Amino acid sequence: MSDLKELLEVKKCPRQYVLAVNDTLNVISGKWKMPIIASLLYGIHRFKDLQENIGKITPRMLSKELKELELNGVVERKVFNTTPVRIEYHLTESGKKILAVMDSMIEWGLEHRERVVEVG
Repeated sequence: MSDLKELLEVKKCPRQYVLAVNDTLNVISGKWKMPIIASLLYGIHRFKDLQENIGKITPRMLSKELKELELNGVVERKVFNTTPVRIEYHLTESGKKILAVMDSMIEWGLEHRERVVEVG
């Protein structure tokens, strides 16, 4: 009887897991955040370098996304007291850990695409 009770018991995802997924999606959601993060995985970049590397992103959108990533503790902005002023962007330690998330997304995406193409 207890086996039947266990089978019928509804398992719930822990609330902190749902919150963690929402937090992650809030930080990396959007068309441009992951490309920006991917570009910064290869080192420190200036604004123009990021814009050239990503392509098709407007300066206004790049600035907005960098500010959001900075507010979320993923990107750090360093201003140098030079003439003209030099500004560089790099990933924080937290930002560097997104590589594992990105690798998992790529792996899942490749497998999913393969399955969908086979079916379609």
